[in-house]
Amino acid sequence: MNTSTVRFSRTDSAKFFRTLNSRVNSYFKENNLSKTGNWKLHLKAVVMFSLFLTPYFLILTLDISQWWMLLLTVVMGTGMAGVGMNIMHDGNHGTYSSKSWINKLMGGTIYILAGNVYNWQVQHNVLHHTYTNIHGHDEDLDAGRIIRFSKHAKWEKFHRFQHYYSIFLYGLLTFNWALTTDFKQTKRYLSRQLSYGKMPNPVKQWSILAITKLIYLSIWIVIPMLILSIAWWKILLGFFIMHYTAGLILSVVFQLAHVVEKTQMPLPDSTGSMKNTWAIHQLFTTVNFSTRSRFINWFTGGLNHQVEHHIFPNISHIHYSKISKIVRETAQECQLPYNEYKTTRAAIAAHFRHLKEMGMKPAISA
Repeated sequence: MNTSTVRFSRTDSAKFFRTLNSRVNSYFKENNLSKTGNWKLHLKAVVMFSLFLTPYFLILTLDISQWWMLLLTVVMGTGMAGVGMNIMHDGNHGTYSSKSWINKLMGGTIYILAGNVYNWQVQHNVLHHTYTNIHGHDEDLDAGRIIRFSKHAKWEKFHRFQHYYSIFLYGLLTFNWALTTDFKQTKRYLSRQLSYGKMPNPVKQWSILAITKLIYLSIWIVIPMLILSIAWWKILLGFFIMHYTAGLILSVVFQLAHVVEKTQMPLPDSTGSMKNTWAIHQLFTTVNFSTRSRFINWFTGGLNHQVEHHIFPNISHIHYSKISKIVRETAQECQLPYNEYKTTRAAIAAHFRHLKEMGMKPAISA
């Protein structure tokens, strides 16, 4: 990834963010609300953890058919994605609770999702939220050579078919976390001296990574092999299906927020300067979808309210539906975009049309 400095403009003639921030702060003050989570989020945490962990204990303790076990691994994968989007995400943004130790605890649930706190906070909180949709800086746009998300990425002949094969690769997201991604990221981030807050001790970070991976594999693979009287490859298959289900859900939700037709992927100029301020940049590079669906709002942890999340990552997702009207109206007053797809289906279609366009051979510049 590019290591050069990117600077956002400080010129906001419309005073967009100053006005918006004042209005949002007034909303919380007038309604006597905390910006962090409340009982709704705590109740949701119980539901998501139950979806994720209950099937695991049922598989280990009940004498059920292997077809039921297979079905339960899909439920586990769905719960795994739910914990990631609703609990871990808010925790690592410091918005689950007003108490830092609770945020740390909930953010640490990423360890039972096969991830690592340090890596996730650098990739998501630092690189993605700061350099949203900027090729070479936002690692969420980097899928290696296999998928081309941006016109700034190198084109390969096989990209012509990426709108067909990409969906099959999306399910590998968390599986890769478990096996390879975290090790590569730790090496890369430590060498670049990247951190979210205090820079960790390298020995401590590598130790945490190694120990948590061993514990993770023990819980999800070794213990089932010791308890269950089924072939080892069936346990590995269940582990893969759980991860594939979670990875598919998470990847699709992530892509609908940034890699669609309505969003832009601007680059800094030769001096490293961006055209817009950071807050206005978020309006051009993020998109909402299906915000009127109660289920999508609930299950995705407000990640379908991506505009609100990117401008206010310090506010829990349970408030996004309420403040979205303020964000939309302020953007419109300032004659700025507020990108949104009315349905999830429309957003999915827009994503794959974008992939198809990025898969076409670029025209040769004169």
